[in-house]
Amino acid sequence: MWLPVCSVRHWCFRGRWILASTNACRHYKKETLPSPEGPVPPASVTEIRQYLRAQDIPFHDGYSCIHVPSIFVEEQQQVRHSYTLFIDKTTGRFVCTATLVEGDWQDFQASVELRHKGVAPGGLENIDEPRDYVGEDARHIWERAMPLWELLDEQETQAAKMMFGISNVSNATLKRFGVRYLRTAQTLVFPWFSPRGTSLKGLKLLGVERQGETVHYVENTLPRPSAYHNLFGLPLITRRDTEVVLTGREIDTLALHQATGLPTLALPRGISCLPPGLLPYLEQFKRITLWLGEDLRSWEAAKLFARKLNPKRCSLVQPSDQQLQPLDAFSRGLNLTKILRSALPAGHKAIISFRQLREEVFGELANVEQVAGVKWRPTGSGKTTFISEYALDLCMQGVNTLWGSFEINNVRLAKIMLTQFAMGRLEEQLDKFDEWADRFEDLPLYFMTFHGHQTIKAVIDTMKHAVYMYDISHVIIDNLQFMMGQEQLTVDRLAAQDYIVGAFRKFATDNSCHVTLVIHPRKEDEERELQTASIFGSAKASQEADNVLILQDRKLVTGPGKRYLQISKNRFDGDVGIFPLEFSKTSLTFSTPIKGKPGKLKKVKDDNGVPPKKAPAGTSGPSKKQRSQSPSSTAPGTSPDEPVKS
Repeated sequence: MWLPVCSVRHWCFRGRWILASTNACRHYKKETLPSPEGPVPPASVTEIRQYLRAQDIPFHDGYSCIHVPSIFVEEQQQVRHSYTLFIDKTTGRFVCTATLVEGDWQDFQASVELRHKGVAPGGLENIDEPRDYVGEDARHIWERAMPLWELLDEQETQAAKMMFGISNVSNATLKRFGVRYLRTAQTLVFPWFSPRGTSLKGLKLLGVERQGETVHYVENTLPRPSAYHNLFGLPLITRRDTEVVLTGREIDTLALHQATGLPTLALPRGISCLPPGLLPYLEQFKRITLWLGEDLRSWEAAKLFARKLNPKRCSLVQPSDQQLQPLDAFSRGLNLTKILRSALPAGHKAIISFRQLREEVFGELANVEQVAGVKWRPTGSGKTTFISEYALDLCMQGVNTLWGSFEINNVRLAKIMLTQFAMGRLEEQLDKFDEWADRFEDLPLYFMTFHGHQTIKAVIDTMKHAVYMYDISHVIIDNLQFMMGQEQLTVDRLAAQDYIVGAFRKFATDNSCHVTLVIHPRKEDEERELQTASIFGSAKASQEADNVLILQDRKLVTGPGKRYLQISKNRFDGDVGIFPLEFSKTSLTFSTPIKGKPGKLKKVKDDNGVPPKKAPAGTSGPSKKQRSQSPSSTAPGTSPDEPVKS
């Protein structure tokens, strides 16, 4: 839950500032003014937008930052430096790339307040000494180091290149990136220049240790690693560049740029971290390719960094025998351009998150009368309502979930789930929407953008991508009949259904992922309860399922009837039975009739009238709680009035 933005206590940035006015000159230093209440929580993106609107500050959304005109630039320079202040959507920290002023969200609010009081941007002046991270040691090393392409002895140059595995890197490339060599320590020296390339801000020293035929690189940075935020190669980037390749090592950057000619940058701390302070400098790029290494850790880091950068614009080079680290691939004569073209997209056009649906959901809640249409007996307790609560419960426990809703659109589905999450109708309390939406947005929940009839190939491909990129472990398909329309045009309907069920079963097994599949029942007498045999189609659906759940609705002449959940198949331990259910129209949730007490499984006879057998002792099936999340099986499916295969 986000807390309100605290009032500004002091005016400060990293280092020390002078606030000049006509009456006096006051000095502030952040280190001397600790917050007595402890650290201030970061602002949410909603709070940031609301504040900017309230202050009449124009802005537009970027990939990972909000862009606003810099308040630290003189008015006559605003056209040239338009929208050069970037506010991180996650942390609230900002940086002005025109003046290199930076700070946290409270600092930004304080600067706006001072501006309203008549303090011009020119009245703020940075005192360089406290921000001088380089120090005499770094300057001394940089001055002693010699340009690697200008060593007096050509043999020494080649020996140094060979030591670091960069024999094929040309002197022109080394000169372009300003790489130097420190003879006494036998290390490469990579500079950290300011974005405009006007001043030295730090150094990375790269040494080599050999153990037999194995080469280990040893890194040291000035300043210390936590303060070393270099994007090696950044001063070479122009405003016209829209594509960039990110690597985990400076030597990889040299090889990639020489081989492809593309803008290439090296992350300061390799695969261990992507500091949020670097995100503003990557906002201009419409396409970012991450080629970080050749092992699993590099691959996981690339996926994580892509989420920070916005997956829509990111592609990842997948490690393999033919796709090594850039320098190794370059040394072996591989086609680096071809490897970059084969990079996998981090995002998928058929997968979205709640963040992309948020504004539309708010629109429906704020205009409930307009979107309701002609009202007629709205029950709000159908299969989608039940299955969404079931999926939400698992998602809140940390199960990464992908929703495939082929019957209702994602905005309506998200509205249902948000209502269940908040345990109340937000259209009646819109002032709480942002609070609940912020929390809901943090859930590991994704939606397929499909609607209506789709091919099984397109759906399976999307599911595979989601498992690969988002570690999805639970997929909901609602429902089979809406999805299979295209297949039944050319082949028998029942055969098409069997084929699709088999495809989902294979996907679940191959990817260790739960699949919950909703299937319509056959048309039967309304007086009879549904059974496993009521599933539409052949017996393949129930045979392939690990669990079959049915949401029964026994209609009564004298009242609304009784609703309960029936477990008619349980492959793991054999327990079957029923749970009584009660529907809350306010929160759109089902619960047990006795509040505060868990539902009790009531044993019932199976479809043949035979009491179910208990599974033999010592079976390897997980417990009920584990079973709902176990990656080794498909998850149980559910559906009111309809049998469900999982």
